[in-house]
Amino acid sequence: MTRGERRQRIESFGRSPSLLAAALQHFPKKMWAYKPTPDRWSIHEIILHLADSEANAYIRCRRLIAEPGKPVLTYDPGAWAGSLGYFYQSTKEALEVIRRLRKMTYQLLVHLPESVWCNTVEHPEMGALSLEQWLEMQERHIPRHLEQMQHNYEEWAKTHPPRKPVSSGVKSPLIILDAEA
Repeated sequence: MTRGERRQRIESFGRSPSLLAAALQHFPKKMWAYKPTPDRWSIHEIILHLADSEANAYIRCRRLIAEPGKPVLTYDPGAWAGSLGYFYQSTKEALEVIRRLRKMTYQLLVHLPESVWCNTVEHPEMGALSLEQWLEMQERHIPRHLEQMQHNYEEWAKTHPPRKPVSSGVKSPLIILDAEA
């Protein structure tokens, strides 16, 4: 990855919480608990997952920088969602966790020396994981879940038509997933 490509990824990484907040404004809160199927997450659960994932990513990033070569822990997002009572947790607080942790990590990444980007840690499932690989995965994480939220909305909208007619050609909320937009 070139410095320019890395800088673009870092900027995209840093913008993701704003992208998430903007996208959530397009989904009616009354549908945030909707699950397309019992094994799929609701928007509410996705937000809580993103907060837990961000906390894990925050620690992994710092381990990559400060303790290269050391092992990192993995976690089972499904087990966390099923065991931590996501339904009873606040999405507002989860969004704040995401925003703050992402901002701190973004500010850290912007100022790293070039030599640190080759650091690796040992991931139990992926083997050696570099800081660059970690950035690639984290930069895509929130946008992937925005696509999942959009799918939830489209499924929900099939059985909950809007009260006001929607202008022609518009079938769902506009979500801009392109980080460059």
